[in-house]
Amino acid sequence: MAVEASHELEAQRAEGLVAAQKKAIALFAEVEARGLVAPGAGEREVSDRIRDLANEMFGTTKHWHKRIVRSGPNTLRPYQDNPPDRVIAPDDIAFADFGPIFEEYEADFGRTYVLGDDPRKQRLLHDLPRIFDAGRSFFAAHPDVTGARLYTEVERLAAEAGWTIGIWHTGHLVGEFPHETNDGAKAQSYITPENHSPLRRTDRAGRTCHWILELHLIDQERGFGGFYEQLLDLA
Repeated sequence: MAVEASHELEAQRAEGLVAAQKKAIALFAEVEARGLVAPGAGEREVSDRIRDLANEMFGTTKHWHKRIVRSGPNTLRPYQDNPPDRVIAPDDIAFADFGPIFEEYEADFGRTYVLGDDPRKQRLLHDLPRIFDAGRSFFAAHPDVTGARLYTEVERLAAEAGWTIGIWHTGHLVGEFPHETNDGAKAQSYITPENHSPLRRTDRAGRTCHWILELHLIDQERGFGGFYEQLLDLA
């Protein structure tokens, strides 16, 4: 009976995370449909618009990490930075990184938007989901893959396309709010060169670890980057 109960709880956790991501996908589809990421708007203004839209669609939502909208040169900056607010330009690239909580399950979701016809920015926009899918396929094909090995593969895929990784990791644990503490000293919580543990494992509470794949790819020379983030091991 205990084993059956454990399987049931694990299934509920997986369903909760998938359901949370489906809501995040719906939210960002509506962000695009309404054109909320638009020239002339400040980054904070756009962030507030997306927050208000989430509340409109799903009721008042909490967020487990700071809401991020960045554009132009600010897209080079890592999550930890807090660059000054910037007005989005007509030919800009911008991205949004949100961590909404739906029924106590965390989503972590990021998308990039290109305003204008710059061919290199357009190529990054299309490379992000392609490299994400390739990273997921690598994960699926290697049952014992470690965080370090997946990071190396994502780094290779990015370099092959002409991009570099803009942050020190390519993903992290996700779960119920608040999930197992993620900090720079805890490599096992991240997809990073220092994590030599298999990603398919259980946490300290004996629960299955679930992961976010997070791509922050940059063109340092041209001064811009893009972002793409969602579940790695579930939907």
